[in-house]
Amino acid sequence: MHVARSICALSGLMIAVALSALPAGAAPTTYPLTLNNCGVDVTFEKAPERAIALGQNSAEIMLLLGLEGRMAGTAFWPSQVLPELAAANEQVKLLTVESPSLEAILAERPDFVAAQLLNLLGPESKIAKREDFANLGIPSYVSPGVCATSHDAGDVHGARASLWNMDLLYQEIDELSQIFDVADRGQQVIAEFKAREAALRERVGGESQDLSFVFWFSSPSPADDAYLGGKNGASGFIADLLGGHNVMQTEVEWPTVSWEGIIATNPGVIVIADLDRNRWELDKPEAKIEFLKTDPAVSQLEAVRNGRIVIMDGQAMNPTIRTIYGAEQVADQLEALGLFK
Repeated sequence: MHVARSICALSGLMIAVALSALPAGAAPTTYPLTLNNCGVDVTFEKAPERAIALGQNSAEIMLLLGLEGRMAGTAFWPSQVLPELAAANEQVKLLTVESPSLEAILAERPDFVAAQLLNLLGPESKIAKREDFANLGIPSYVSPGVCATSHDAGDVHGARASLWNMDLLYQEIDELSQIFDVADRGQQVIAEFKAREAALRERVGGESQDLSFVFWFSSPSPADDAYLGGKNGASGFIADLLGGHNVMQTEVEWPTVSWEGIIATNPGVIVIADLDRNRWELDKPEAKIEFLKTDPAVSQLEAVRNGRIVIMDGQAMNPTIRTIYGAEQVADQLEALGLFK
C-alpha cells in the first residue's frame, strides 16, 4: 500500500508555532448543543457514547480526536486506516468496508451517526436518510464538504461551483469536537493540519510551472470510461496547492470521461489512485499503470511517455483529512521527477 509512504516531514518548529497559536483552552461544550448541519438543526443532549461513522473520513476524524472508546462501529473504507490510527481503530467494530444496511447500523444501538457522503446518509441514499434516525431520536451529521455540492443534475455526488478548501474540513473537525466535548483536542488537530498545509505551500513556493493534472480514481474495466476528480473537488484543490491546474474543467464532482476525451486534454501529469478495495478491475495502481503503458492510444500521451505517472491514496481524492496527505505524496514524487524544486 502506498498510503502516506512518502509524506514530507514537518519541522518540529512549525508544529510548535501552530500549536502556540491555540487559545489558552477551548471552552468545554455546554449541553444541550444545537448545530446547524447542512441546513438541518441538530441538538445533542449529551456527548455521544455509541457513535457510528459512515465513511472513512468520519471515522478517521473521530479516531484523531481520540474517540475510539465512544465508537460503536464504522463502515465504507476505500483505503486502509492511517497507520498512526491503526491501534485505535482495532478497538472499533467494522460493520463492512462497503455500504452497510440500515438494519446493521441500528443493531449497534447508536446514539449518533456521522456520514462522509450523501450516498451514505442523504435524501437519495439507499442506506438511510437523516429522518430515519431523527424519527428514532438519533442525531446525525453530514460532512460540510459534501453539503457544499449541488445536486440539480440528479448525480448523487453532485457538482461544486467553487473550489473546495481545507476550511470546510476544519469546520467538520471543530464541530465534531464540540459534539463530543473534546474541543481542546479538536483545535490541536486543526492546528496540525494548518501547519502541514502552510509547509506545503511554502515548499512549492513561487516557482510554479503550472503543471496540468488529471486525477484518475478508477474504472470498472479498460473498456469503460474513467472516473476522474472534478475541477472544484479535492483533486482541484491539490492541483492548485501544487501550483498547477486540473485539466477536467467540469464542476461535476466525479465526472466519467472517455479515454478519447482524456487524450484530448493531454495532461502533463497523471495522478492515479491507490485503492485497497477490490470492487473494480482497475482499482489497483499496478493495473492502471499497465493499462496506461500498453493501450495503443493512451500510451502515446505525453505524461505516459515522459514517465509522469504518480500514485496517490485514492481517499485523498475525496475532500477529507487524506487530501493533505495526498498532496504531500504527489509533491514528493514531482520533486523526484524534477518537476519542481
